[in-house]
Amino acid sequence: MPGWVEHVLWWQVYPLGFVGAAHEPGDAGGDGRVRHRLGHIEAWLDHAIGLGLNGLLLGPIFDSGTHGYDTIDYRRLDPRLGDDADFDHLVTACRDRGLRILLDGVFNHVGTEFPLFRQAVEQGEGSAASRAFRFHWGHTNELGLPAYDCFEGHQSLVELNHDAPEVVDLVVEVMTHWLGRGIDGWRLDAAYAVPESFWAQVLPRVRESHPDAYILGEVIHGDYPAFVAGSGVDSVTQYELWKAIWSSLQSVNFWELSHALGRHDGFLDSFVPQTFLGNHDVTRIATQIGDARHIGHAYAVLLTLGGTPSIYYGDEMGYTGTKEQRVGGDDQVRPVMPRSPSELALGHEVFAIVRELVCLRRRHPWLHRGRTRDLVLTNPGYAFEVIGDGLGERIVVCLNISGETMAFDDLRVTQVLAGVADIGDAAAGRVAGGRRHTAQVSIAPHSWAVLG
Repeated sequence: MPGWVEHVLWWQVYPLGFVGAAHEPGDAGGDGRVRHRLGHIEAWLDHAIGLGLNGLLLGPIFDSGTHGYDTIDYRRLDPRLGDDADFDHLVTACRDRGLRILLDGVFNHVGTEFPLFRQAVEQGEGSAASRAFRFHWGHTNELGLPAYDCFEGHQSLVELNHDAPEVVDLVVEVMTHWLGRGIDGWRLDAAYAVPESFWAQVLPRVRESHPDAYILGEVIHGDYPAFVAGSGVDSVTQYELWKAIWSSLQSVNFWELSHALGRHDGFLDSFVPQTFLGNHDVTRIATQIGDARHIGHAYAVLLTLGGTPSIYYGDEMGYTGTKEQRVGGDDQVRPVMPRSPSELALGHEVFAIVRELVCLRRRHPWLHRGRTRDLVLTNPGYAFEVIGDGLGERIVVCLNISGETMAFDDLRVTQVLAGVADIGDAAAGRVAGGRRHTAQVSIAPHSWAVLG
């Protein structure tokens, strides 16, 4: 993994939603005119910097028919967002602020208006263009087109034939093109749906010219370490941890989180997962956990564990929203943002909590590979330590989601690094094994603290 990744914290943005273009038809809203909207995102870069983040993880920005995942042209910026000059300006603005940039590579499927696909339909079976897709000639689908493999039943998303050398060449060319334009890496959309052997062919060729590129694969279920080893990606999305964090808080069951942290430590033996509480595909964390008093608990876990964290735009201000399985079901989690952060009228309290924890992580970069160990575990209360490889690298996280003050004994801590806690006088503590232990740490109802 590139060395710079150890210090990056991502701010994830879904561009078409952010700028208010998600419901416009593709091709610049249908009239062929380019909308120069990337400046809308650029106006928020200092917001990310103010939070302590130093990476911009962008959703799909390429020319597409609707939501960005039905690509028409990998080499062209979506006209609803802007043009090449707008992209170059955004890259420069990020560079000036020390922000890394990751693009969303949708290489499992394309849209039905993708030129090579249209050429394959016109030229028919046996044509050179048809080799890039998996057609079922002699059958017609609901769109009136020759039947083909599509992504999860969506006929508007035509799957590429990843066994074809032409597709390997196409993806290598696209990835290296945009890396050459100034980005720092790729998030590979639906990487789990693509054979590992495909990525194993593509990524070495990409790294020949861009050895410091960071490659993150979207993987939801399955054997994460095996996928990393077989594909050659640097990391995958840690959905297991995401689920355990919100589910433990929602159901008042920290045993689930404890189990997930054990597995998470196992993943760290072979790679550093990409960790998150929200993204463009899931219900927002503030909605998912149900109790606004526990948002800080979720971030205290995310920002103290080993991993490369990302924060989804709006989550840092406590935005709510539900992901629904229907047409338009993504709208609540892909909202339009004000023209600038100065127009925000809410969310400042959550922002302050997240910033406090981001600052803590900045002071302790070793947390990138930190391992955990349970200290106290009950349904509503949890204390775990995170340990680094160096001498003295240790913090303790205390979580209380009950309605009563909770006492934690013998945590060997002397100061509060973030959150609020009442630490007993170390001088009054007892000596055990040659070390003086603090007498007690008290955490108020529905509160959390990170201790050192």
